[in-house]
Amino acid sequence: QVQLVESGGGLVQPGGSLRLSCTASGFTLDSYTVGWFRQAPGKEREGVASISNDDGDSYYLDSLKGRFTISRDNAKNTVYLQMNSLKPEDTAVYYCAADLKPWYHFLLLNRDEIAYWGQGTEVTVSS
Repeated sequence: QVQLVESGGGLVQPGGSLRLSCTASGFTLDSYTVGWFRQAPGKEREGVASISNDDGDSYYLDSLKGRFTISRDNAKNTVYLQMNSLKPEDTAVYYCAADLKPWYHFLLLNRDEIAYWGQGTEVTVSS
């Protein structure tokens, strides 16, 4: 069964950190661009970060640069999102997605333009 599974979400206090994982099963991620998206309650989905298949390039939502880091371990078929200095406005459901499309405009793609999506993991930043 082809799927992406996110994990690592939870409740964290403002200023804290979380690392999300996105693991593929049924296919290998090493040829795919992978991106993280999030959707907060009552808001539209937004792209967070994307990474090229060879881990050579990455792209971030401007407002998140310096706090979030995307990385991948192709040997583990997994992509990570390290989130530091978390703020209440980071509260959202975080989704990973994968496709063969280039990394540099991946975050601008519509949902139906991306082949694979995970089910999401919830992140709540609150004291």
